[in-house]
Amino acid sequence: MNKKICIVYTHHKLGDLIWQLPYIKAISEHHNEKIDLIVRKKTQAQNILRDLNHINKIYYNDFRKGLAYWIDVFKLKKIFNLEKYDFVYILDKVNKPAIAAKLAGIKNIIAPGLKNQKKWITVKNYLNEEDWKLNYSEQSQKFLKINSIDIKEKFPKLDVNIERFKDGNNDLLVEGKKIAFGVDSFEDFKMWYEEDFIMLADLLYEKKLFDFIYLICGPEKSYIAKKIIQNSKKPYFIDCSNKDLSGVILAIKNSNFFIGNNSGPINLSAALGVKTFGLIANAPISELKYSKIKPITPVNYIDNVFNKNREGMKELKPIRVFEEIIKDI
Repeated sequence: MNKKICIVYTHHKLGDLIWQLPYIKAISEHHNEKIDLIVRKKTQAQNILRDLNHINKIYYNDFRKGLAYWIDVFKLKKIFNLEKYDFVYILDKVNKPAIAAKLAGIKNIIAPGLKNQKKWITVKNYLNEEDWKLNYSEQSQKFLKINSIDIKEKFPKLDVNIERFKDGNNDLLVEGKKIAFGVDSFEDFKMWYEEDFIMLADLLYEKKLFDFIYLICGPEKSYIAKKIIQNSKKPYFIDCSNKDLSGVILAIKNSNFFIGNNSGPINLSAALGVKTFGLIANAPISELKYSKIKPITPVNYIDNVFNKNREGMKELKPIRVFEEIIKDI
């Protein structure tokens, strides 16, 4: 009889979910079964992960706090009761899915066990408090290792059928050489300045490296793309701020390379197999060691230091970014 496996991941950032793709696949390979996945709706996982052969169903749950906490617990319990999973894996430290699995009578509840979560899981092997200092990838690697699950590939990889993303996005299918700029970030202090993107575009254009540049950003930061277009007075920018992840993926896959802030889109680009450059000045590049992103940093950059003042991004000069890109393409 086939085992039924569910994996729960509660973080809302797309980049964080992409970091977990190798570990989701490792669990599937360990059991030699397709898995079901429960994630936040904001990740748009039902769309972007549907072509992965090792994933069966994808459910959404909100993972809210306050009064809605227990509503979400019972929504999870309802899924667990319906599917009758043999194993529930939780890839972060939250209690909610562990409680729901316990209430649903799941026999195998496997999670990192950090903080109070260990009260609700069924395994005795879990992370210790020192592991709290590890980044998310390292936590998942150690969590799987202590549960005897091999990881064959630690770099995220995302396979998509690009044809299905063309519907409704014909405006992105322009003739010519395209590159992409990821111009926003969930955290403002990680954003390079608009005038620096404009200057970089000028330098790249002189080398005839593109005909068009996709400007990748979310709708809530559309003002960044509009400012770049308005201030540059150049016709080669394509504003993608009104696109959902289908359009973003299509734009990235149609690009010769991607340059962007340390945010979800650079993780998405690298996972899609596009040459990807990360603009890093205010955050550790050590976070990217399990990624194929090539970080570009200021000359005087010091790793493992957070500077939550956006002004720090000014230390990364367009000419340095240009020179690093030219060396690598």
